[in-house]
Amino acid sequence: MAESKKKPDTASKIENVFDLDLVRRLVELMKEHNLGEVDLQQDDQRIRLCGTSHAHAAPAAAYLPPAASAAMPAMPAPTAAPSPGADSDGPHIVIIKSPMVGTFYSKPNPTSKDFVEVGSNVQNDTVVCIIEAMKVFNEIPAEMRGKVVQVLARNEEAVDVGKPLFKIDTRG
Repeated sequence: MAESKKKPDTASKIENVFDLDLVRRLVELMKEHNLGEVDLQQDDQRIRLCGTSHAHAAPAAAYLPPAASAAMPAMPAPTAAPSPGADSDGPHIVIIKSPMVGTFYSKPNPTSKDFVEVGSNVQNDTVVCIIEAMKVFNEIPAEMRGKVVQVLARNEEAVDVGKPLFKIDTRG
């Protein structure tokens, strides 16, 4: 009686995550779906691909709503798009707008204080909020110096690209 060796199921297991064709396909998928990072691990093999961006990365301990699943790796966040305010606000009022579609969070976790509130002074690198997009929590920096004069979004509100989030008085 001859012994028959059973081949492993290749559909469910990748032989080598460092296979050049697989890496190329992963890069194509990242571009196709606008992914900033892919991290795959199978047994003792691991591959992590990161796209290039000049934005700020989200912290590992970002806001996790009660129903959130396991933490995902941080993805570089597009930066907020400051724009001059409405004519009635004057030239010194700048509006920080959402750079992406997602959920607006005004604080890092449910028990913390808001990142900023009316009257808060902000610097270029001051984090003003987090926007969650596809289970990735992206810090949004002020990218200007000034004082918060109005918060235009509510905590846990769904936001679209370009939605006004804050009014900043650049006179300080």
